[in-house]
Amino acid sequence: MRVTKSLAIVLAIAVMIGAVAPLASGQDIFGIIKTLGVAYAVRTFAPQINNFINDLLQNRGAAVREQTKVVPILSIAIGITSPGGAYIGAAQVSGPKAAVDRVEAVALLEADFQTAFRIKAYIPVDNLKPWEALRRVPGVGVSAIVDIRI
Repeated sequence: MRVTKSLAIVLAIAVMIGAVAPLASGQDIFGIIKTLGVAYAVRTFAPQINNFINDLLQNRGAAVREQTKVVPILSIAIGITSPGGAYIGAAQVSGPKAAVDRVEAVALLEADFQTAFRIKAYIPVDNLKPWEALRRVPGVGVSAIVDIRI
C-alpha cells in the first residue's frame, strides 16, 4: 500500500512537471521540484521535527489542553522590496487539540507599510490550496518557524 502511494505521488509529480515543462524555463522546473520536495519532506518528517521543537522548548509535560503539530508554510510576498513570489517552509502550531487537528498549513503574508515597516503575518489555515480560499483556524498560534536547508 505504501509503495503504491509513493508511486502515485511520483507519477503525479512527473505529470505536473511534464505539463508545465513546455511553458517554463529550466530554473522554474527546478523550483517546482524543490518546492514539492520540501513540502513532501515537511509532511514526512513533521512528527520528528515536532518532537525536537517540543524538547528544545521544554514543552514536554505542558498543559494537557495544548497540542502542537508541524505543518508546511506557504509564503506569499506582496509589495516587498526584495523579489516577490511564493516560498515554502515549515512551522509548528499550537493550541487546543481540536483546532490544531484542523490546521493543514500556515500562510505567511508579507507586506511593506509606508516603506519603513516590513510586516509578516503567520496565519494557521485549514488547507494549502492557493486556488481555494484560505480559511484561518481560530485559537491556534505559531510557536516556531523551521528553516530547511536545500
